[in-house]
Amino acid sequence: MEYFTMNNGIKMPMDGIGVFMMSPQEAEDAVYHALTEGVRLIDTANAYLNERGVGRGIKRSGVAREEIFLVTKLWPSVYEDEDAVEKSLRRLDTDYVDLMFLHQPAGNWKAGYKLLEKAYKEGKIKAIGLSNFPEDQLQWVLDNAEIKPQMVQVEAHPYYPETELKKILKPNHIGLMAWYPLGHGDKSLLQEPVFTKLAKKYGKSNAQIILRWHVQSGHVVFPGSRNPEHIRDNFNIFDFKLTDEEMKEIAGVDKNIRYYHATPEQLKRYEEMRPDFDAQE
Repeated sequence: MEYFTMNNGIKMPMDGIGVFMMSPQEAEDAVYHALTEGVRLIDTANAYLNERGVGRGIKRSGVAREEIFLVTKLWPSVYEDEDAVEKSLRRLDTDYVDLMFLHQPAGNWKAGYKLLEKAYKEGKIKAIGLSNFPEDQLQWVLDNAEIKPQMVQVEAHPYYPETELKKILKPNHIGLMAWYPLGHGDKSLLQEPVFTKLAKKYGKSNAQIILRWHVQSGHVVFPGSRNPEHIRDNFNIFDFKLTDEEMKEIAGVDKNIRYYHATPEQLKRYEEMRPDFDAQE
C-alpha cells in the first residue's frame, strides 16, 4: 500500500473501495470482501443510504477500526443540522470518521463547512473535505475558513487529469480523491492503445494500469465493485511502477473532457432533495 500525507499529517491509503449505488446489503458484502483482501480505505455518503451496511461490513470483517480509513459525506439538506455528523457516526456505528466531505456545493455550504470544523475540533472527524466544489468556491474556503480542507473529491481520469485544479491543491498540500477514475462507463478510455500496450508489458489489465497511473499522479482512488475478484484486482496495483516515460505517454491522452457538469438548476435540485437517511436496512 502507498499513502498520501494530508496537510494535517494524517496518512491516507491511496487505493480503496467506494459503495456508490449499492444497497445496504451490497455495501456490507463489498466492504467485508475488500477488508479481507487488505483494502483499508472505504468511501460512502449519507446520500448513498448505505452507511449502516458499511458499518456492518466493518464489524463483520474483524479488522480493527483504527486500521481502517473511513470516509463519508454530508448531503446539502443537512448542512445546517447540528446533529448531522453524529447521525452519520451512529449509522456507521463508529465514534469517528477519518474524513468527512461536504458532498455538493449547494444549499448553505458555508454553514456546512463550519459544522465540519466544529466536528474536527471535537475529534469526531479527523479530516475535512470538499466534494465537487469548483475552483472559485474552493478558493473562498482557503481564503476564509479557520481550518483548511485536507482533501477534495472530484472527477479525474486520464481524459481529465484536473491539471488546473492541482495548481491550487499543491501549494496548500491538499489531496485529490478521483471519482470516475476509469471514466464514466466510457470504453474508449479503457481501450486507449497506450493502456493495452502497458497492460501486456506488466501482465496487468488496462484498468489496473489506469489505477496505477492515478496513484503515481498523487490521486487517491476508490473504484466501486460488488465482485470480490474485481475488488481484489483493483487493489492489486502496488507490485509494479510505471516509468517516467510511460507516465508522459499516458499524459498524451488528456482530452480536457469531463463527463459531469453541475448546472445551477441541478445544484438547486440537490439542495431541495431530502432523502430519508435513516430509512436503511
